[in-house]
This record gives sequence, C-alpha cells and structure tokens, in this order.
Amino acid sequence: MNFKRLGTIGAIAIAGTILLSSCAAASGTEGEATGSDLTGTLVGAGASSQQSAQEAWVAGFQTANENVTVEYDPIGSGGGRDTFIGGGSQFAGSDRAFKSEEIDEDNFASCVPGTGILEIPAYISPIAIIFKLDGVDSLNLDADTIAGIFNGTITKWNDAAIVSQNDGVELPDLGITPVHRADDSGTTANFTDYLSAAAPSVWTVGSIETWPTEFGGEGAPQTSGLVDAVTNGTGTIGYADASRAGDLGTVAVKVGDEYVPYSPEAAAAIVDVSPFAEGRGETDFAVELDRASDESGVYPVVLISYLIACNEYVSSENVDLVKGYLSYIISDEGQNTAAESAGSAPISSTLFDKAQAAVDAIK
Repeated sequence: MNFKRLGTIGAIAIAGTILLSSCAAASGTEGEATGSDLTGTLVGAGASSQQSAQEAWVAGFQTANENVTVEYDPIGSGGGRDTFIGGGSQFAGSDRAFKSEEIDEDNFASCVPGTGILEIPAYISPIAIIFKLDGVDSLNLDADTIAGIFNGTITKWNDAAIVSQNDGVELPDLGITPVHRADDSGTTANFTDYLSAAAPSVWTVGSIETWPTEFGGEGAPQTSGLVDAVTNGTGTIGYADASRAGDLGTVAVKVGDEYVPYSPEAAAAIVDVSPFAEGRGETDFAVELDRASDESGVYPVVLISYLIACNEYVSSENVDLVKGYLSYIISDEGQNTAAESAGSAPISSTLFDKAQAAVDAIK
C-alpha cells in the first residue's frame, strides 16, 4: 500500500506564546525566490502535543511563501476548538474530532451557517507512556495494569502486577507518582479512550479530557509541563506525544499475546484497521480507533490530531491561505518534513485523496 504522511498544523505562537517564526527564516535558502502569490497572515490555535512538527511545518510553508505569516497558539485542543468556534482563528488543531453532538452548523463564527466543517486526521502519533525509574529503560505492561496505576489502585513499582510482566527487571519498593494533564487535553482524551476500551473493568470513567480529581496523582499543564514533571521526578509515570519522550523510560503495551513498543509504523497499523465514524458529514473524516484490537503489530495508544477548518468562510480574505497551507501539510514534502521532525505516522493514500478533494473545495 502507498502511504502519505499526514501531519497537522505548523505553528508559531501568537501574542503571549512562543514565537516560532525565526525557525522559518533559519530553514530557508537566503535570497531564494519562491514565486508564490500568497500573502497575508493565517491564524490557528489548538493542540500542544505536536509542537516539534509545528515548527517544521511553519518553517517549510513560510520558506516557500515569503509573504505569508502563519501564527498558531498551542493552547491545547479544547482551547483551540473554542477559539475556532468563536471566530478567533481560521483553523484549529485538535487531538480529537468534534463530537457529533458538539457540531452545530450555525455555531462556528467564521463559517457560513449551514455549510459545516472540515476535519482531517492530519497528524498520527503514538502516545508514549513515559516513566522515570533509575536503572530501568523499558517495561512491559498490560492495559489493566496501566489503568490501575493511573486510577491510583496500584501504588508501588514492585507491585506483583508489574513484576509478573517484567522478568529480570529489578523493580524498587518505591511509590508510583502518576502524572496527568492539568488542563483539558486531547491527549488525555485519547489515552483514557484506550484505557476505557482495553481495560473497562479497571478504568470505569470512560474517555475524558478532564482528569478525575478522585484519582489523585500530580497535574501538569500542557505536554511540556507533563514531560518536565516526569523528567524531574523519581518514580513518576505519565503519557505524552511520543515525539516528546526523549530519554525517559517507555512502556511496551500488551496487545494480544505480545508486548508492542510504540513506533510510527505500529501507530499507522491501528489506524489502518479502524473504521471512519458513522453519521458524519462528507468532509468530516473522524476515525473510530479500535483500541481493543488483538491484531499483531498494532500500537493502540495513539492520538490523531485533526486539522479543522470551514467548508465555506464568511470572509473570503484568507481562503487561499487556508487552502494553500492545508494542501502543504498533506503534501509529500510537508509529510516528509513532519515525519523527520516529529516521527509522525503514515496513513493511507486513500485518505489523502479524500482530504485533498475536501481542501480543494474550500471556499
């Protein structure tokens, strides 16, 4: 099967956030003529999970379009969706699609009422379960054990449930400190969706973006804050986009009879065995991930970040910018850049064709 690598929105932060536009200048060839007719400023907001890829996409697009500025505020998925609904951005990035009940075709300020929205699964990445434990680089864990750690019922690293899956690993008599996102998070929604599907008897609160306070643990804001909290702790464990795992220990997740470490290929495999959600509009490509799959070689703890835009904008001022930018993201050049910078996973060429047709139809 041929694949396109789809990545989500490139990003520089708008006022009050990290300015990334310097990355674009650094990546270009000095004095290179682009021949682009695009001009103006494109504003987006949303998921913080794919920051590594965001820098690369902004760099590539602005290098090819010298008169364009792309601004992206990585305020988190919930904040990005709210900003888009309110008309504060021309596009959004979200680690989950809008739920069907959240979509009101008259509810998006930038969109012509009744024309609906476009949702493209533009960035696929494994969510790494990361931990900080001296002398241990990797662990094997099944879904029930992971759920027990994060709901607070498994509290020690030498608990029998962990020891039994890790022969030969010296596990200390040390308390576990689970770290979760303190803000509403699409990464949390994807992680808990996995726990709900694969360990329903242990994780009983379903797929949620806001962490249950009754489960305790340590909260940290956004992806960078969670990774810092795990890195700076001892006996800590958390979850984050795999591009941010760094040198931390990581978990191989039990699927069927095998333990599968995260990888772009394994993340792509779970998407390929999963169907599109039913009851969606023609340009809404939300995927129903089969988190409980027993298929060999799939990694089910994965997030899909969606690119969200209007099918038809109230103002035509930035339509060409939106179409140009989204087209760049799903191009071979854009996807190869994202894969190199953030380890994003490939998805099928069939979805690329659907996405490109939808982008071309934006007006």
